[in-house]
Amino acid sequence: MVFGVGEIVRIERFVIGLGLVAMCSFSTFSSAQYIGMGEKTLNKVERNFGESARERVAQWQRLMLDNSANQDFTDARHMRAANDFFNLVEWVTDLEHWGTEDYWATPIETLATDGGDCEDFSIGKYFSLKDVGVHTDNLRITYVKSLEYNQAHMVLAYYSSPDAEPLILDNINKTILPASQRPDLMPIYSFNGDSLWLAKSRGKKLSAKGSGALPQWQSLSRRIQQETE
Repeated sequence: MVFGVGEIVRIERFVIGLGLVAMCSFSTFSSAQYIGMGEKTLNKVERNFGESARERVAQWQRLMLDNSANQDFTDARHMRAANDFFNLVEWVTDLEHWGTEDYWATPIETLATDGGDCEDFSIGKYFSLKDVGVHTDNLRITYVKSLEYNQAHMVLAYYSSPDAEPLILDNINKTILPASQRPDLMPIYSFNGDSLWLAKSRGKKLSAKGSGALPQWQSLSRRIQQETE
C-alpha cells in the first residue's frame, strides 16, 4: 500500500539532488506495447510462472483490446477499467515479494506473480492507459506522501490538459477523485516516459542532461523490452 520510512529518506535525498532540475529526458524508454503481445510472450509467462499467470496476463491483454476497440470509450472509462483491474492484485512489499527494498516490477511481473505494491500498480495502470491510446502527456506517475499513514506512496495522475487539476488513480482510496479531494496526499515529484517534474515547479519543465535520474525507470524499460521482443 505504501513505502517504508527508508523510502521517504531516499525520496528526500532525490528531491534535494533535483533542486535545480524539473525535467529529465527519458528518450531511451521502450515504445513497445503490451496490447500487441503475441503467443511468444504468453508462452514465456507460462513457462516462467505457470498457467494461471498466463491467464492473468492474457486477461489484461483482452481488457486492453476490448477497450481499445470501443471507439465510444472515453478516457474516464479507460481509467476506471485500468484502476479496477490492477487494484485487484494482492498488495505485498518489495522485500517480501522480490527480496529487495525497491523493485519496480513490469506489468507482466506484477500480474504473473499476482502481487505488487503501489509503484507496481501505478506502472500497470500507466501502461494500460498508454496502450489503449491515452496520450502519455496526460499521464504522470506521481510520488506522494500519504499524510494519513505518514509514509511515501505512489499513484497515477491523469491530466485532461497541462493546467488541469489531475484525477488520482490509487490503491489506498480506490475511487478516482480530483486531487483537491485527496488532502491526504502531498505530491513530491511526478514522471512519465518522457519527463520528470518537481511538485514545486508547478508544471514548468526545465532542460536537463541525461536520463539517469530514475535508475529504476531505466531498468524497467530494459525488462519491458525483453518481455515484448
